[in-house]
Amino acid sequence: MAGRIRDEDIATVRERAKIDEVVSSYVTLRNAGGGSMKGLCPFHDEKSPSFHVTPSRGFYHCFGCQEGGDVFTFLMKVDGLTFGEAVERMADKYGVHLRRDETGHDDRPKGPQRRRLIEAHAVAQEFYAEQLGSPDALAARQFLAERGFDQQAALTFGIGFAPRDGEALWRHLSGRKFSSEELIAAGLVALGRSHYDKFRGRLLWPIRETNGDTIGFGARRIFDDDRIEAKYLNTQETPIYKKSQVLYGIDLARKPIALSSRAVVVEGYTDVMACHLAGVETAVATCGTAFGDDHARVLRRFLDDHAELRSEVVFTFDGDEAGQKAALRTFEGDQRFVSQTYVAVAPEGMDPCDLRIKEGDAAVRELIASRRPLYRFVLENVIGRYDLDRADSRVDAIREGAKLVASVRDKSKVDAFVRELSAMVGVDIEQARAEVRRAAASGPERTNRNERGRQQPEATPEPAPRSAVPDLREPRFGIERETLKLVLQAPLAIGRTTADIGSNDFTHPTYRAVWDLVAAAGGTVAGQNDPAWVTRLRAAATDPAVSSLISALAVEPIPAHREIDADYVAHHVYRLQELTVLRRIDEVRSRLQRTNPLDNAADYNKMFGELAALEQHRRTLREKIVGAP
Repeated sequence: MAGRIRDEDIATVRERAKIDEVVSSYVTLRNAGGGSMKGLCPFHDEKSPSFHVTPSRGFYHCFGCQEGGDVFTFLMKVDGLTFGEAVERMADKYGVHLRRDETGHDDRPKGPQRRRLIEAHAVAQEFYAEQLGSPDALAARQFLAERGFDQQAALTFGIGFAPRDGEALWRHLSGRKFSSEELIAAGLVALGRSHYDKFRGRLLWPIRETNGDTIGFGARRIFDDDRIEAKYLNTQETPIYKKSQVLYGIDLARKPIALSSRAVVVEGYTDVMACHLAGVETAVATCGTAFGDDHARVLRRFLDDHAELRSEVVFTFDGDEAGQKAALRTFEGDQRFVSQTYVAVAPEGMDPCDLRIKEGDAAVRELIASRRPLYRFVLENVIGRYDLDRADSRVDAIREGAKLVASVRDKSKVDAFVRELSAMVGVDIEQARAEVRRAAASGPERTNRNERGRQQPEATPEPAPRSAVPDLREPRFGIERETLKLVLQAPLAIGRTTADIGSNDFTHPTYRAVWDLVAAAGGTVAGQNDPAWVTRLRAAATDPAVSSLISALAVEPIPAHREIDADYVAHHVYRLQELTVLRRIDEVRSRLQRTNPLDNAADYNKMFGELAALEQHRRTLREKIVGAP
């Protein structure tokens, strides 16, 4: 049928489509106040969220890159759709029947439509899943059973089997009215002397988008007489499948990632399955390619990856030389994340799937729980290459280690890492500091030789003087500032919500001093019917810095475009409490790591129990934050 979609149908789709629901398939959104939601922009790299969605108006806008529009604009930008394809996708999702004018220009793109390619994959996935129960798929079922995956696991992950008959899928799909052009474009069928299936006689994993749509397959070799030697075949690049932007398991993991602020990156399809079945539901894997910038962008959007939340990304590597090289490559890309990056290495070089087979689900969970900072893992491997019994090797080791320390993103940790480096190599702490300063000053150019070929020492700049009190505007204090603005400007809305807040929830000394004045004045309840509330607090301040801050907080706008109610206040309080719990978790975990479980069993067990309770409390707060309206 020729012609363009009728305007009244487009308007109906736009009215029914829930932009926050659609965007949430790509970005973790959190309450931003005033009926707005925010998250990390999917269109450019940023360290703090500036991407806002307003459901009541059906619009989004990023204050960083200035991208904005409605639900159709978003889909056109994020998935490369035409306007007509975006309308059709939303019409399918929200049950709107589209009609086209019989006259006028046909706005549909030439060639197979994206919707048809998605539909072809959905039918193919169902077909392959049915074939897994056939007699010819015995070897495939045995492969799964040997790795601890039962029928329910196969159903959960949509696993299937491609018949050895090279035209079975072609016949099935062509019988469902899919054209040759559509199936070739989808990467499901190829054309030689005749049409043939791209995957034959292999075990198949459907690769899905974040919204659950199947867009490709990963196929494992299971028969010895398979003429293709490669262990795994993946769908080629197609209009809907870009391997550098796809993470296997993200459709199942995206919500757990948002709730836990943790993502686990493993190396294969079976590892993802093993992790999820063992209770590590945040696991994902790349699809036949190394972890890159685009993969990091996908994870960051769901992690809500910025400094306040202190998210984690855990990579699993084999302990062999290849795994060490992979860890080093990952470390070089560590700057992609604001989150802390960790590495988990199983004993004897086992991957999560093998570990689950040999030692059970608990061992997989313990593997992830026993993660180590990626930086430390890489540093140990770098230092381990040198014979530290020789003086010249120690010099080489300290120089190589210094390059790593100088590249650490969080500069507040550099001195602690310098001490570790000094102890690992066995050199004086000042020598280690000097080498790190030299590495930091030289930047990427590590060698600067004069005309005689001798290395010249780099000038070491004096460190910038540090203020005794951190800047009040540093992002890590953002929640403290916003909470105190509510305390001063909206004590009636706050009510008794702050009853669980204490002085230890404020890490900046000046913010803590403001809170102490509030508590001394009787808490927020005392300010509910007191027009002179702020004036009274300011008069009680003896420190000019605190007095000045109270004035600033009393007039600074609250970033909310609606009435400040209990839900808005509670969201801030939960976030403030979460940061306090995270600090306490770090303290207990650090003490636990320094405690010998054999010599101090009672203390060790007590701390372990406290850590478990803190982690549970943190998860409860995270659920409240993610679920807050």
